[in-house]
Amino acid sequence: MSDYISVNEDDDDVLWVWFFNENDKPFALGKKMNAICDEAYMNGYNWDAFFNYYLASRAPEVLSAMQDSDPEAGSYVAYFNKEYEAQAERFVAIIRELVENEDETLRIVREECDCIAWD
Repeated sequence: MSDYISVNEDDDDVLWVWFFNENDKPFALGKKMNAICDEAYMNGYNWDAFFNYYLASRAPEVLSAMQDSDPEAGSYVAYFNKEYEAQAERFVAIIRELVENEDETLRIVREECDCIAWD
């Protein structure tokens, strides 16, 4: 798994999808996103806004399975009940695709910046 994302399970059968947005690759992408859209300074709160926007239109089943999220300055955590493990793994794949395929991510920011409820 990429060094910027991990999945952990707690004692209550809750999966934590943990995205470390200050790791090198997502941090560099965040700087490019911010260069396109002033509001997109990519701390955990704005990754939360971006993921919510992206998932609502492109993977609503993942968003509806998400129990909660906890953005912070340097990271973002999404919680899924164990029964939604497939959706949690799909979210991991989506995050990885967004970070690794930065051209598409930057296109979304360029074309849809004003549609995203940035922090």
